[in-house]
Amino acid sequence: MPHACPPCSGLPGPGTSAKGAKDTETPVSNLAPLPASSCRHKATRSSGPGMNVSQWLKGFLLTEGHCLESAGYLKRASTDQLQDIFNKYASEEVDGVKYMRAGDFIQRFLGFIPDKDFNEESVKLLGGIVDTSKDGLISFPEFQAFEGLLCVPDALYKTAFQLFDTNGNGMVSFDEFVEVVRKTTLHQRMPFNFDGNFIKLYFGKDKKRLISYSEFSQFLHDFHEVYAMEAFRKSDKDGSGFISAMDFQDIMVSIKSHLLTKDVKANLVAAASGGSGGHRVSFPYFMAFNSLLNNMELIKRIYLNATNGNRNQEVTKEEFLHSAQMMSQITPLEVDILFVLCHLLHQTSRIVYSDLQSIAPEQYFKQITNRLAEIKAVSSPEERGAVTQVLESAYRFTLGSIAGAVGATAVYPIDLVKTRMQNQRSGSFVGELMYRNSIDCFKKVIRHEGVTGLYRGLVPQLMGVAPEKAIKLTVNDLVRDKFTDKKGNIPLWGEILSGGCAGGSQVIFTNPLEIVKIRLQVAGEIANSTRLSAWSVVRELGFFGLYKGSKACFLRDIPFSAIYFPAYAHVKAKLADENGYNHPLTLLLAGAIAGIPAASLVTPADVIKTRLQVVARQGQTTYNGVIDAFGKIMKEEGPRAFWKGSVARVCRSSPQFGVTLLTYEILQRLFYVDFGGTRPAGSELNVPAVGIADEVKSTNPDHVGGYQVALPIFQGIESKFGLCLPKFRTGYIPVKPSS
Repeated sequence: MPHACPPCSGLPGPGTSAKGAKDTETPVSNLAPLPASSCRHKATRSSGPGMNVSQWLKGFLLTEGHCLESAGYLKRASTDQLQDIFNKYASEEVDGVKYMRAGDFIQRFLGFIPDKDFNEESVKLLGGIVDTSKDGLISFPEFQAFEGLLCVPDALYKTAFQLFDTNGNGMVSFDEFVEVVRKTTLHQRMPFNFDGNFIKLYFGKDKKRLISYSEFSQFLHDFHEVYAMEAFRKSDKDGSGFISAMDFQDIMVSIKSHLLTKDVKANLVAAASGGSGGHRVSFPYFMAFNSLLNNMELIKRIYLNATNGNRNQEVTKEEFLHSAQMMSQITPLEVDILFVLCHLLHQTSRIVYSDLQSIAPEQYFKQITNRLAEIKAVSSPEERGAVTQVLESAYRFTLGSIAGAVGATAVYPIDLVKTRMQNQRSGSFVGELMYRNSIDCFKKVIRHEGVTGLYRGLVPQLMGVAPEKAIKLTVNDLVRDKFTDKKGNIPLWGEILSGGCAGGSQVIFTNPLEIVKIRLQVAGEIANSTRLSAWSVVRELGFFGLYKGSKACFLRDIPFSAIYFPAYAHVKAKLADENGYNHPLTLLLAGAIAGIPAASLVTPADVIKTRLQVVARQGQTTYNGVIDAFGKIMKEEGPRAFWKGSVARVCRSSPQFGVTLLTYEILQRLFYVDFGGTRPAGSELNVPAVGIADEVKSTNPDHVGGYQVALPIFQGIESKFGLCLPKFRTGYIPVKPSS
């Protein structure tokens, strides 16, 4: 009957072999059933007496490969490619068929155990993971089947299961478990009690019960906890409920190394001495310490709950306890240990999210965005000197120029409409109103001046907007860096001051740009007028004339940036995902939202600036400075005149800065240069990886398909489960390479 592809099935089931030529007529009535799923790839597969192992394995490999590829896991290697690689490493030949021995696979192919003075028993035991028939030879079908197993999500547990399934019957017995554990270096160092109640609960009182794969995965998980408690009891020789700090370190490094980061491992004795009184560790402290490391993902969620998602906010112990009170899994003792560790690592009584990252067990990451360029200017922040900081400013200035040009071009037609609406005078002059509203202005510009009329003055705008936006973004980043501490925190007043400095610094470029742009934009309003050029406006105004209305420009740009940049930073943090990453769409949205209050609140200053910079036509009121303009506009047109063009200004500034900041941060992601300084929050391209991350995959070109992760999987048996097998023969002491 037809079956769908099994998404996670393993190797052939109990009582079977996969030796290809040697077993081609072996019936497979006992093969593991192939469960149905929703996969679109179908195959006619049955497990009846008329089907042999080769036919079953061929169907398994075919459909399993399609399933894994469509599900987004590792892509299966082709049969021809695997065959060539297998033949390259196979050293044994039986009846014209090539086979690998355990050494061929573990040492020559994987490179897992050194080929000099190696422990033969360890190599044979590890080779048995692939050799499912347990005859000492690895056939090509077994080699190919194991490649498929490595592609499934639970490959680490499946591989560990096959290590313990020494007779290949698809179940693990007590004797098999003991056989493997007794060979590990951990057991030789800290013997485990195989007669305890824990073993009897899983294998039965008489230890005759067989454990399936799913039960074994839970058993292996619980085994670590019981092993650690057993080690504690053995170290507590007088039964006082305490062990020494050195014994605590020894147990954690030997049994719980997979939970320890480099920083935590280096501070185990200090944590024990500082957190439990003196140089002794109590059993409750020992259990709480392990429970804390096991629950670091929950700890992170408690922190984010306390800060409403802000990853840079400092949290006190009291605030953390308040956030954790409804989560009974986290005890006050665990919180105490957490703050002790953070204090040891970063000398602080408060914690931020980065502190938790340095304590959490090692987690591999993957990139979301592929970088087009990646340069490391300094190897560490300590090497960051004056020259590096200048180069960083030049880097930011360049990217800011490009971002500013992109943002300005995107919204320039809106800016032209805004300027004409603001320059439109109302009051004593009958018939002077040319436009009823912004939409009417837009239509009339296209009707009388064409589509290109919407882009009058764009060239000088682009010439000026590049350095203008560049200096604004660069100065904001530069000043923010000065107020940002090592944990990435910056006070609100520091954010406002940084934005204000950025706004003030840009006026040197903004004012000449604005006055030329505005005069070009309103020139089209006068019928049959001589076509103005940017150069003719500059010659007419002169150097000092280019800075006419600069006071109003300061009055507009300083508060605008002081409002915009802090608002952008906080909105962006709110829109970040649970990993703190900002998708490009959230960057655009954050920039647009922040632009609404910033643009609207400074509209009065923008109106005054526009009136001062535009040449008054005959009969129109002239102004002699900011105060004079304010008084005359209020008297002749009323307070509503100060909000003319506010809608158009918001419609322009909001999307413009959204596009500009989006472009600026995306460019920093694509063209990554590490100057040792701070980077935009939410721009980190790494998120927790599903399965095995790219950076830990093998670089051996022969490790194709699932074998890309074979070495990390075999290493994981040791690092994640503590099942280290001796690599060298008994009595051999490896010589450490000189540094």
